Amino acid sequence: MAFGVPQLLAILPELFVVGMAMAILVLDLYLRPSQRGITYTLTILTLLGGAALAAYLIPAQSQTILYQHFIHDRLSAVLKVVLLGMTAVAVVYARRSLQRLAMFRGELFILVLLATAGMMLMASAGTLIMAYLGLELMSLSLYTMIAMDRDSVPATEGGLKYFILGSLASGIFLYGLSLLFGASGSLELAVIAEHAATEGVDDPLLVMGTVFVAIGLAFKLGAVPFHMWVPDVYHGSPNPVTIILASTAKLAAFALLMRLMVDGLGAMAPQWQEIAAGLAVLSLIVGNVVAMAQTDIKRLLAYSAIAHVGFLLIGMAAAPAASDGYMAPVLYMIMYTLMGAAGFGLIAIMHKRGAAGERIDDYAGLSQTHPWMAFMMLILMFAMAGVPPTGGFMAKLYIFQAAVQADMIGLAVFGVVMAVVGAFYYLRVVKTMYFDAPEAAMTPDRDGLARGVLSVNALAVLALGIMPGPLVDLCLYAVQGL
Repeated sequence: MAFGVPQLLAILPELFVVGMAMAILVLDLYLRPSQRGITYTLTILTLLGGAALAAYLIPAQSQTILYQHFIHDRLSAVLKVVLLGMTAVAVVYARRSLQRLAMFRGELFILVLLATAGMMLMASAGTLIMAYLGLELMSLSLYTMIAMDRDSVPATEGGLKYFILGSLASGIFLYGLSLLFGASGSLELAVIAEHAATEGVDDPLLVMGTVFVAIGLAFKLGAVPFHMWVPDVYHGSPNPVTIILASTAKLAAFALLMRLMVDGLGAMAPQWQEIAAGLAVLSLIVGNVVAMAQTDIKRLLAYSAIAHVGFLLIGMAAAPAASDGYMAPVLYMIMYTLMGAAGFGLIAIMHKRGAAGERIDDYAGLSQTHPWMAFMMLILMFAMAGVPPTGGFMAKLYIFQAAVQADMIGLAVFGVVMAVVGAFYYLRVVKTMYFDAPEAAMTPDRDGLARGVLSVNALAVLALGIMPGPLVDLCLYAVQGL
C-alpha cells in the first residue's frame, strides 16, 4: 500500500512526540538553568498534545501500515491516550521533587519523551522488530533516568541492577522472537498468527518461542519468579522516576503482551493460559506475603505491584474463554495505572524537612497535620486493596467474573483470598495515618498544580468505582475485534 495521508495520520501522535523531543532538545541548549521551566512546560504540552491527537485519531477499523510494522486500531489508540495522559500527570507530580534532587534538567525531560515514544511503539507493534525496538527505546531511557542522580548510591545501584537484569531479560525476549521468526519464516505478527493456527504445539520452535517471549514479558511486568529487580529498583529510583516505572511503563509492557500473545500467538492460548495462571498464583503469594513485612512504603508498593500483576494475569488466563474477552485485563491495567501514578505521586510530593518520606512511620498522624492528603492516600490504599466503592474494587470484580466465566473457579477463589490477605498491609498505612501520633511532620510541596492534579487523580479512582460504566464501555470498545 502506498504511503499517503491516512498512513501519515495513523503515526501522527508518534511523529509529534518524537519531533517535539528533538525540538525541545535543541531549545534546551540555549536555555539558562533558571529558564528550565520552559522545557518542563513544553514537555507536558507535548504529552497532552500527543494524547489529544491519539484520541482524535481513534480509527473505526484496524489498519496496518509501514510494511506491516505498525498497527493502528482502537486498542492501541486507547492505550496511547492513557500512556500519554498519565505520563504528563507523572511529570506534573515530579517538578518539586526533581528540583530538590537537582535533577530538574532538560536531559531528563527528553528521556521521558523518548521513553514515551517507545511505549507508543510497543502499543502499535505489528512485527517482531517494532516490538523489540519499542521495548528497547523505553528501557534504555528508563535505565538512564533511574541512575541520573549520580550522588545517590541507591539510585546508582538501582539503575545498574535494572540495566543488568533488564539486559538479560531483553536477551531472553529477543531469543524468543528469533525462535518465532524461525518457526514462521516471517517477522509479521499476522503471519505468525496464521502459522500458530496451522501448526500449534506440533511446531517445537513455536512452543519454545512462546515460552521465551512469555519470560521476557513477565520480567517487564515484574511477575514472580522474574520479579527480583522490582523492590530494589523501585526503592532506589528517584521518586519522580518511580512514578513512571510503576504506572505507564507497566501499561506499555501490558500493551506489548497483548500484541504478541493475543495478536501473534492467540492460537497458542491454551498453552500460555497455563503459564499465565502459574505466574499469577506465584505473584499473588510472594507479592502479598512479603509486602506484610515491609516498613518502607516504596518497597511495600513495589511488592503490591507484584501482587497486582498476579490479578492481571488471572484476567489474561481467563480472557480467551470469558464472554467479554480481554475487557477485564485492559480495565484492570488502566485502573492500576491510575492508582500507581497517584500513589507514587503522593509519595513524591511529600517530604520531611526537604527529604523524601519513604518509611511508613513517616506518615504517622498525617490526618491531623494534612487531612486532605491523608484522605487522598486513604482512597488510594482502599482502591489498591479492592475495597468498595473504589475503582480498584470494580477492576478486581471484573477479573474474578472473567475467571468464573472461564470455569477457573479455583483461581478466582484463590484471587479473592489473596485480595483479603493484601488488605492487611494497605490498612496498616491507613491506621498509621489516622491512629498514630505524628512524630516529625510530613509536608506536601507548595505546588498547587501538583496537588490539584493529585486530587483529581485520586477522586477519579473513587468515581470510577461508583460509576464504572464509561471506563467499562471504553475498554469494551477498545478490545472489539481482538
